[in-house]
Amino acid sequence: MTTSINKSTLFLRHVALPSDHGSWVFLLSPLLIGLFAGKSWGTAAIFLVITALAAFLIRQPVTHAVKIYSGRRNRRDLPAALFWICVYGLIAALGLVGLILQGFAYLLILALPGIPVFSWHLYLVSKRAERRQLGVEIVGSGVLALAAPAGYWIGVGGLDPVGWLLWALTWLQSAASIVYAYLRLEQRELDSIPDLNSRLMMGRRALTYTSFNLILVSVLGLANLVSSLLFLPYVLQFVETVWGTIKPAVNVRPTRIGFRQLIISSFFTLLFILTW
Repeated sequence: MTTSINKSTLFLRHVALPSDHGSWVFLLSPLLIGLFAGKSWGTAAIFLVITALAAFLIRQPVTHAVKIYSGRRNRRDLPAALFWICVYGLIAALGLVGLILQGFAYLLILALPGIPVFSWHLYLVSKRAERRQLGVEIVGSGVLALAAPAGYWIGVGGLDPVGWLLWALTWLQSAASIVYAYLRLEQRELDSIPDLNSRLMMGRRALTYTSFNLILVSVLGLANLVSSLLFLPYVLQFVETVWGTIKPAVNVRPTRIGFRQLIISSFFTLLFILTW
Protein backbone atom coordinates (compact mmCIF):
# COMPACT_ATOMS: atom_id res chain seq x y z
CA MET A 1 0.00 0.00 0.00
CA THR A 2 2.83 2.37 0.89
CA THR A 3 4.58 1.62 -2.41
CA SER A 4 1.38 2.36 -4.32
CA ILE A 5 0.99 5.68 -2.56
CA ASN A 6 4.61 6.60 -3.24
CA LYS A 7 4.24 5.80 -6.93
CA SER A 8 1.07 7.82 -7.24
CA THR A 9 2.84 10.72 -5.55
CA LEU A 10 5.92 10.67 -7.77
CA PHE A 11 4.64 9.58 -11.16
CA LEU A 12 2.54 12.62 -12.01
CA ARG A 13 2.26 13.24 -15.74
CA HIS A 14 1.73 16.98 -15.44
CA VAL A 15 4.95 17.26 -13.44
CA ALA A 16 7.08 14.89 -15.50
CA LEU A 17 6.12 15.89 -19.04
CA PRO A 18 5.69 19.29 -20.74
CA SER A 19 2.12 20.47 -20.94
CA ASP A 20 2.79 22.50 -24.10
CA HIS A 21 3.10 19.57 -26.49
CA GLY A 22 3.92 21.81 -29.47
CA SER A 23 7.25 22.78 -27.92
CA TRP A 24 8.68 19.34 -28.71
CA VAL A 25 9.06 20.24 -32.37
CA PHE A 26 11.34 23.19 -31.54
CA LEU A 27 13.89 20.72 -30.18
CA LEU A 28 13.35 17.67 -32.37
CA SER A 29 13.30 19.51 -35.69
CA PRO A 30 16.75 21.18 -35.29
CA LEU A 31 18.14 18.02 -33.70
CA LEU A 32 17.06 15.78 -36.58
CA ILE A 33 18.20 18.32 -39.17
CA GLY A 34 21.64 18.55 -37.55
CA LEU A 35 22.02 14.78 -37.25
CA PHE A 36 21.00 14.13 -40.85
CA ALA A 37 23.11 17.01 -42.20
CA GLY A 38 26.17 15.72 -40.34
CA LYS A 39 25.32 12.07 -40.99
CA SER A 40 25.68 11.45 -37.25
CA TRP A 41 24.71 7.88 -36.43
CA GLY A 42 27.37 6.75 -33.96
CA THR A 43 27.48 6.41 -30.19
CA ALA A 44 28.08 10.14 -29.74
CA ALA A 45 24.81 10.88 -31.54
CA ILE A 46 22.96 8.63 -29.10
CA PHE A 47 24.53 10.47 -26.17
CA LEU A 48 23.55 13.79 -27.74
CA VAL A 49 19.92 12.74 -28.19
CA ILE A 50 19.73 11.47 -24.61
CA THR A 51 21.30 14.65 -23.22
CA ALA A 52 19.16 16.98 -25.32
CA LEU A 53 15.92 15.22 -24.40
CA ALA A 54 16.78 15.14 -20.69
CA ALA A 55 17.73 18.83 -20.71
CA PHE A 56 14.47 19.64 -22.48
CA LEU A 57 12.34 17.54 -20.15
CA ILE A 58 13.86 18.89 -16.94
CA ARG A 59 12.28 22.24 -17.71
CA GLN A 60 8.83 20.93 -16.69
CA PRO A 61 9.58 19.74 -13.13
CA VAL A 62 11.83 22.74 -12.45
CA THR A 63 9.09 25.11 -13.60
CA HIS A 64 6.58 23.21 -11.47
CA ALA A 65 8.87 23.47 -8.44
CA VAL A 66 9.14 27.25 -8.92
CA LYS A 67 5.36 27.47 -9.09
CA ILE A 68 5.13 25.52 -5.82
CA TYR A 69 7.65 27.72 -4.01
CA SER A 70 5.93 30.86 -5.31
CA GLY A 71 2.57 29.64 -4.03
CA ARG A 72 0.99 28.85 -7.38
CA ARG A 73 0.78 25.07 -6.88
CA ASN A 74 0.04 22.72 -4.02
CA ARG A 75 3.12 21.52 -2.12
CA ARG A 76 1.96 17.92 -2.41
CA ASP A 77 3.44 17.93 -5.93
CA LEU A 78 6.90 18.92 -4.63
CA PRO A 79 8.20 15.34 -4.13
CA ALA A 80 7.31 14.52 -7.74
CA ALA A 81 8.99 17.70 -9.02
CA LEU A 82 12.19 16.99 -7.08
CA PHE A 83 12.12 13.34 -8.14
CA TRP A 84 11.93 14.17 -11.86
CA ILE A 85 14.52 16.93 -11.54
CA CYS A 86 16.90 14.30 -10.15
CA VAL A 87 15.96 11.73 -12.81
CA TYR A 88 16.38 14.07 -15.77
CA GLY A 89 19.44 15.70 -14.21
CA LEU A 90 21.12 12.33 -13.78
CA ILE A 91 20.31 11.27 -17.34
CA ALA A 92 21.62 14.57 -18.73
CA ALA A 93 24.79 14.26 -16.65
CA LEU A 94 25.42 10.71 -17.91
CA GLY A 95 24.84 11.86 -21.48
CA LEU A 96 27.32 14.70 -21.04
CA VAL A 97 29.91 12.34 -19.60
CA GLY A 98 29.40 10.11 -22.62
CA LEU A 99 29.92 13.05 -25.01
CA ILE A 100 33.05 14.15 -23.16
CA LEU A 101 34.50 10.63 -23.28
CA GLN A 102 33.75 10.55 -27.01
CA GLY A 103 35.80 13.73 -27.45
CA PHE A 104 32.97 16.24 -27.81
CA ALA A 105 33.49 18.30 -24.66
CA TYR A 106 33.38 21.46 -26.78
CA LEU A 107 29.63 20.94 -27.25
CA LEU A 108 29.20 22.17 -23.68
CA ILE A 109 29.53 25.74 -24.99
CA LEU A 110 26.11 25.31 -26.58
CA ALA A 111 24.54 24.86 -23.15
CA LEU A 112 25.72 28.26 -21.89
CA PRO A 113 23.06 30.43 -23.63
CA GLY A 114 20.35 28.27 -22.11
CA ILE A 115 21.24 29.23 -18.54
CA PRO A 116 20.23 32.93 -18.66
CA VAL A 117 17.24 32.23 -20.92
CA PHE A 118 15.88 29.51 -18.61
CA SER A 119 16.54 31.73 -15.58
CA TRP A 120 14.57 34.50 -17.27
CA HIS A 121 11.70 32.07 -17.86
CA LEU A 122 11.71 30.91 -14.23
CA TYR A 123 11.70 34.50 -13.01
CA LEU A 124 8.59 35.19 -15.11
CA VAL A 125 7.01 32.01 -13.76
CA SER A 126 7.61 33.17 -10.21
CA LYS A 127 5.87 36.46 -11.06
CA ARG A 128 2.94 34.75 -12.82
CA ALA A 129 3.96 36.50 -16.03
CA GLU A 130 5.18 33.65 -18.25
CA ARG A 131 2.11 33.42 -20.49
CA ARG A 132 2.01 35.10 -23.91
CA GLN A 133 5.68 36.10 -23.76
CA LEU A 134 6.48 36.12 -27.46
CA GLY A 135 10.02 37.41 -27.00
CA VAL A 136 10.91 34.76 -24.44
CA GLU A 137 9.53 32.01 -26.64
CA ILE A 138 11.47 33.19 -29.69
CA VAL A 139 14.72 33.44 -27.73
CA GLY A 140 14.00 30.07 -26.14
CA SER A 141 13.50 28.49 -29.55
CA GLY A 142 16.91 29.87 -30.50
CA VAL A 143 18.43 27.99 -27.57
CA LEU A 144 16.67 24.77 -28.62
CA ALA A 145 17.86 25.30 -32.20
CA LEU A 146 21.45 24.90 -30.96
CA ALA A 147 20.73 21.18 -31.22
CA ALA A 148 21.26 21.58 -34.99
CA PRO A 149 24.96 22.55 -34.84
CA ALA A 150 25.50 20.01 -32.06
CA GLY A 151 24.23 17.19 -34.27
CA TYR A 152 26.15 18.46 -37.26
CA TRP A 153 29.45 18.90 -35.42
CA ILE A 154 29.28 15.36 -34.08
CA GLY A 155 28.99 14.12 -37.65
CA VAL A 156 31.83 16.20 -39.11
CA GLY A 157 33.98 15.91 -35.99
CA GLY A 158 34.65 19.59 -35.33
CA LEU A 159 33.39 23.17 -35.06
CA ASP A 160 32.51 23.61 -38.72
CA PRO A 161 30.97 27.06 -39.49
CA VAL A 162 28.16 25.33 -41.39
CA GLY A 163 26.81 24.33 -38.00
CA TRP A 164 26.09 27.96 -37.20
CA LEU A 165 24.31 28.32 -40.55
CA LEU A 166 22.09 25.37 -39.64
CA TRP A 167 21.40 26.99 -36.29
CA ALA A 168 20.35 30.27 -37.92
CA LEU A 169 18.14 28.59 -40.51
CA THR A 170 16.35 26.39 -37.99
CA TRP A 171 15.94 29.24 -35.51
CA LEU A 172 14.42 31.47 -38.18
CA GLN A 173 11.90 28.76 -38.97
CA SER A 174 11.04 28.26 -35.30
CA ALA A 175 10.65 32.01 -34.73
CA ALA A 176 8.32 32.34 -37.73
CA SER A 177 6.32 29.34 -36.51
CA ILE A 178 5.86 30.90 -33.07
CA VAL A 179 4.77 34.25 -34.49
CA TYR A 180 2.30 32.45 -36.75
CA ALA A 181 0.92 30.46 -33.81
CA TYR A 182 0.32 33.72 -31.93
CA LEU A 183 -1.54 35.05 -34.97
CA ARG A 184 -3.80 32.01 -35.07
CA LEU A 185 -4.55 32.28 -31.36
CA GLU A 186 -5.33 35.99 -31.77
CA GLN A 187 -7.71 35.16 -34.61
CA ARG A 188 -9.66 32.85 -32.30
CA GLU A 189 -10.88 35.89 -30.38
CA LEU A 190 -12.52 37.45 -33.43
CA ASP A 191 -16.32 37.57 -33.45
CA SER A 192 -16.44 37.30 -37.23
CA ILE A 193 -14.14 37.22 -40.24
CA PRO A 194 -12.95 40.79 -40.96
CA ASP A 195 -12.29 42.28 -44.40
CA LEU A 196 -9.17 41.28 -46.32
CA ASN A 197 -7.17 44.40 -45.43
CA SER A 198 -7.80 43.85 -41.72
CA ARG A 199 -6.77 40.20 -42.04
CA LEU A 200 -3.56 41.19 -43.80
CA MET A 201 -2.83 43.78 -41.11
CA MET A 202 -3.29 41.14 -38.42
CA GLY A 203 -0.96 38.79 -40.22
CA ARG A 204 1.69 41.31 -41.28
CA ARG A 205 4.23 40.23 -38.68
CA ALA A 206 3.88 36.53 -39.45
CA LEU A 207 4.01 37.25 -43.17
CA THR A 208 7.11 39.38 -42.68
CA TYR A 209 8.91 36.58 -40.84
CA THR A 210 8.11 33.89 -43.39
CA SER A 211 8.79 36.21 -46.35
CA PHE A 212 12.18 37.16 -44.93
CA ASN A 213 13.08 33.50 -44.38
CA LEU A 214 12.07 32.52 -47.91
CA ILE A 215 13.97 35.40 -49.51
CA LEU A 216 17.07 34.78 -47.41
CA VAL A 217 17.26 31.07 -48.19
CA SER A 218 16.58 31.73 -51.87
CA VAL A 219 19.46 34.21 -52.00
CA LEU A 220 21.75 31.76 -50.19
CA GLY A 221 20.78 29.15 -52.75
CA LEU A 222 21.51 31.46 -55.68
CA ALA A 223 24.91 32.20 -54.11
CA ASN A 224 25.58 28.44 -53.86
CA LEU A 225 25.96 28.71 -50.09
CA VAL A 226 23.16 26.18 -49.57
CA SER A 227 21.33 23.74 -51.80
CA SER A 228 19.35 25.42 -54.58
CA LEU A 229 16.30 23.44 -53.43
CA LEU A 230 16.46 24.41 -49.75
CA PHE A 231 13.92 27.16 -50.34
CA LEU A 232 11.17 24.52 -50.71
CA PRO A 233 10.51 23.93 -46.98
CA TYR A 234 10.36 27.70 -46.49
CA VAL A 235 7.86 27.94 -49.35
CA LEU A 236 5.70 25.49 -47.41
CA GLN A 237 5.83 27.67 -44.30
CA PHE A 238 5.16 30.84 -46.30
CA VAL A 239 2.15 29.32 -48.09
CA GLU A 240 0.76 28.09 -44.76
CA THR A 241 1.10 31.59 -43.29
CA VAL A 242 -0.65 33.18 -46.28
CA TRP A 243 -3.45 30.62 -45.99
CA GLY A 244 -3.78 31.18 -42.24
CA THR A 245 -3.85 34.95 -42.70
CA ILE A 246 -6.61 34.84 -45.29
CA LYS A 247 -8.61 32.18 -43.43
CA PRO A 248 -8.72 33.28 -39.76
CA ALA A 249 -9.05 30.63 -37.06
CA VAL A 250 -12.31 32.04 -35.70
CA ASN A 251 -13.61 29.77 -32.91
CA VAL A 252 -11.07 27.08 -33.80
CA ARG A 253 -9.87 25.04 -30.83
CA PRO A 254 -6.24 25.60 -29.76
CA THR A 255 -5.54 21.86 -29.99
CA ARG A 256 -6.55 21.88 -33.65
CA ILE A 257 -4.28 24.85 -34.29
CA GLY A 258 -1.41 23.13 -32.51
CA PHE A 259 -1.94 19.87 -34.40
CA ARG A 260 -1.85 21.64 -37.76
CA GLN A 261 1.32 23.47 -36.69
CA LEU A 262 2.88 20.14 -35.77
CA ILE A 263 2.07 18.68 -39.19
CA ILE A 264 3.50 21.68 -41.04
CA SER A 265 6.67 21.68 -38.90
CA SER A 266 7.09 17.94 -39.47
CA PHE A 267 6.83 18.35 -43.24
CA PHE A 268 9.22 21.31 -43.03
CA THR A 269 11.77 19.15 -41.21
CA LEU A 270 11.43 16.33 -43.75
CA LEU A 271 11.76 18.71 -46.70
CA PHE A 272 14.76 20.43 -45.14
CA ILE A 273 16.54 17.09 -44.65
CA LEU A 274 15.76 15.97 -48.22
CA THR A 275 16.82 19.25 -49.85
CA TRP A 276 19.86 20.05 -47.68
